[in-house]
Amino acid sequence: MHRTIFLALTIAVVGFIPGPKPANAATLGYYEVFGVKGDDMLKMRAGPSVGYNIILGLPNGTVLRVYSCEQTGGTRWCKVSLKEARGFKGYVSWAYLREN
Repeated sequence: MHRTIFLALTIAVVGFIPGPKPANAATLGYYEVFGVKGDDMLKMRAGPSVGYNIILGLPNGTVLRVYSCEQTGGTRWCKVSLKEARGFKGYVSWAYLREN
């Protein structure tokens, strides 16, 4: 009986009860660049902040595969690749992506 109580308390404290993982729309999938104004382009960068070099400019409508996202400062950055050229990988701001 003591083992059962100890196990139940351990599970409750550690939170080790398996269950569904929270849904995260940015965990894999295809997204489209949108909301970039005028003739401007979304900058794909070498890392998750504006301090990294620009790899490529992406116009509205470009389809990207999103691998993961992370919060850096006030911006959510997503690791992406081009759908049609997966060798081009980098980071873009989540604010300019919508589900494709």
